[in-house]
Amino acid sequence: MLADACPKPEFAAARFELYQMKDYAAPMEEGVSLYLYRLTANGSRRNLPPRTAPDGRRFRPPFPLDLHYLLTAWAKTAARQQRLLGWAIRALEDVPVMHASLLNSYSPEGEIFRPNESVEVIFEPLTLADMSNMWFASKFSPQLSVTYVVRLVAVESDVELHEYPAVQTRAYDYGKVQE
Repeated sequence: MLADACPKPEFAAARFELYQMKDYAAPMEEGVSLYLYRLTANGSRRNLPPRTAPDGRRFRPPFPLDLHYLLTAWAKTAARQQRLLGWAIRALEDVPVMHASLLNSYSPEGEIFRPNESVEVIFEPLTLADMSNMWFASKFSPQLSVTYVVRLVAVESDVELHEYPAVQTRAYDYGKVQE
């Protein structure tokens, strides 16, 4: 999405890549990297209903995740790096809720998100201490970066739920000693 929205005249050479920690050792010359540094369970939506397939079969509820990303701007000069980061932040803030049609249009695997699904993209700044700790742990020099959380990514289950008849009566034998 960022690559498509990029103002080409200003950032014609900019690249947009998903990074792993090892990629920080030899970063791109100009562009924006996105590094998934943390996954958490979404605490506000842990109790989702079971998924129902078109044929009526029911599956275990999806597991809601929050994905925490480090968005880093890369450029040869500080001014250009700041301009690129500012533009990327503005582009993400313009689309704070990404619906299935948008997400699926960029997915290499095709239709991953169901038509009624969406995710929230929220600017989530880390404290200076947390950001410093992240860069210190990585052993790479700090770069101009911001953090975002992508909320409510539902990871679906293929485990089918089966229906059983309701229990009619239950007998308890209180006070009897088992022999």
